Amino acid sequence: MASHQLRDLTATFLSLSLKDESDTRQLAEDLAAILKPGDLLCLSGDLGAGKSTFSRALIRNMAGDPDLEVPSPTFTLVQPYDLPRLPLAHFDLYRLEEPEEIEELGLEEILEDSAALIEWPEMAKDLLPESALWLQFRHGRDEDTRQVEFYSEDPEWEKRISATLEIRAFLKAALNTGPISREHLAGDASLRTFEKIDAGDEHLVLMRWPFSDATLPETIRSYMDEVHLAKDCCAVAAIGGELRKIGLRAPAIKKADFDKGLVLSEFLGSETIVVDGKPVAERYFAAVDVLAAMHARKFPETVNLDTGETYRVPIYSNDALISEASLLLDWYLPEKTGAEASDQIKAEFDALWRGLLDRLSEAQCGWVLRDFHSPNLLWQVGALGTDRIGLIDFQDTVIGPVAYDVASLLLDARTDIDPELEKALFDAYLQKRKGLGQEVDRAAFQQAYVVMGAQRISKILGIFVRLARRDSKPAYLEHLPRMEGYLDRVMMAPVLSDLKDWYQRHIGRY
Repeated sequence: MASHQLRDLTATFLSLSLKDESDTRQLAEDLAAILKPGDLLCLSGDLGAGKSTFSRALIRNMAGDPDLEVPSPTFTLVQPYDLPRLPLAHFDLYRLEEPEEIEELGLEEILEDSAALIEWPEMAKDLLPESALWLQFRHGRDEDTRQVEFYSEDPEWEKRISATLEIRAFLKAALNTGPISREHLAGDASLRTFEKIDAGDEHLVLMRWPFSDATLPETIRSYMDEVHLAKDCCAVAAIGGELRKIGLRAPAIKKADFDKGLVLSEFLGSETIVVDGKPVAERYFAAVDVLAAMHARKFPETVNLDTGETYRVPIYSNDALISEASLLLDWYLPEKTGAEASDQIKAEFDALWRGLLDRLSEAQCGWVLRDFHSPNLLWQVGALGTDRIGLIDFQDTVIGPVAYDVASLLLDARTDIDPELEKALFDAYLQKRKGLGQEVDRAAFQQAYVVMGAQRISKILGIFVRLARRDSKPAYLEHLPRMEGYLDRVMMAPVLSDLKDWYQRHIGRY
């Protein structure tokens, strides 16, 4: 078959030289890192120009399996992959008889919630989406080299490709070593994304903070301001550095570019305090020890960074706590009742929460990591004491009632903690604090615990519905029964009787 060209080679926005197959695989990793539902990659070029090498590398990277069998879809025309992060469909249109057959293959439906890549896309002529990214592969000056040219009628592709290649350049400068592999690690429920970076024997984590005041929609920026969510990488360096100073296991930073929102840090593994979806009691008790150690210390309100910058840890104000809890009104209440919250309902909700939070004015305050639960607590096999727990995702740390993090752990949003284990962990926390020379008033701490627990549960119920409905991630609805069960549990506390009655009347929870 004759060589096929891009629709308009004069409109290419990038041309890259690949010296060997390793470069082709790295390019595939760079594009895999930015793929999202609806993306279509069209791979054009002669036989042997590198399209199949690129396709296999991209699919294996997204699958997290370098040995995955990737059959050519030459005869089946399309091969679907149900991959952990993002479903993907691999097309080969070499044997397509009529361009209209692409419609019968279901490309439009596939792109609703998946990404796709197409080899020999020219066979579909003008029936492919204009938003597709075209890659033209050419033979280079010798047997190993290739030239790749990029084209798209969607200007966003140029920005996205530039960003992912910038990350590759950052990694090469930071590691100054041989082949560097990138693999998606996390980022499903966050604006941030995380990648596992392997460079020889060195294993690291790259956090990309792809937003700033200039890029955030007004609604998101306003909410982040209200609840004091961190908006740049300085928070990671500041909080992590202070945690390490007192001997806790927060990842050490190897290299960072705060202006570009990139932080390369120590990889603490991926094993959490949950195994096969169930809490491991020993690991939860170890996490309790970490909390007790933290709460026995006084952390600074202002942290001086090595860069000369100063980071001020925000106060977890009542306004912020109520704004978070109000996500229940914004998302969970309409999901359950089919009606929006009226101004009167919002005013009653606000007044109830202000009354409860005022009762915590004497509660112990300190650093609150805010997401101290199983996904962010990494089990360190063979370690001792508090070193057994690796801490991540602490950039949103605030100064507030320390009972918040205890409730976050003991009412874990991602796994079922039964009442017996919850009580044992609560008792162990108080006993550990006593062993560190700090007698904690059980009744007062219990009150702060249930109020903070109710606030966090209300917030998370709203977040999970928002993720499902606004962000098209329906799997989060599966967590609602757990959170509702926790809500039932904390609402048994007398201090929450008025709130319990309100939830009953307006949500029908009890």
